[in-house]
Amino acid sequence: MTIFIIILLIVFGVVLLLLEFFVLPGITIAGIGAIVMMLGGIYLSYHHYGSTIGHLTVLGAVVFSLLTLWLALKSGTWNKIMLKTEIDSTVEKLDDNLVQVGDKGICLSRLAPMGQVRINNHIVEAKSTGSYVDEKTPVEVIKIVDKIIVVKPIK
Repeated sequence: MTIFIIILLIVFGVVLLLLEFFVLPGITIAGIGAIVMMLGGIYLSYHHYGSTIGHLTVLGAVVFSLLTLWLALKSGTWNKIMLKTEIDSTVEKLDDNLVQVGDKGICLSRLAPMGQVRINNHIVEAKSTGSYVDEKTPVEVIKIVDKIIVVKPIK
């Protein structure tokens, strides 16, 4: 019965470790649980069967973990879960004559507080005065500070 518990702890530990690597990045409950389960299984093997079996359990857990990780990476099953989006849009650099204080435009995205605005038929990055400004709201340039356009909604 004890050997079954040891194997179960190590297998669940490896499964949680895989979840930590591929699904839940960072140090989460899954990662901590994986370490606790694997160490618990190794401790039980040392406690109940002695140092020789304990050493073999450590070796087996390491080999099993590496083999499982290698198979998970090689099989490509994690590609279905992984984020693959790319941002390919560009925003024009702000020239001194491109936008002036007092120019009017329209929000292309929500300003929260930064977003994209079309001013003088140019798409530029702009910042609101602190409040959120919804998409398609007319705005006016109130100042330009260090090449950052600050806008306010026109009511």
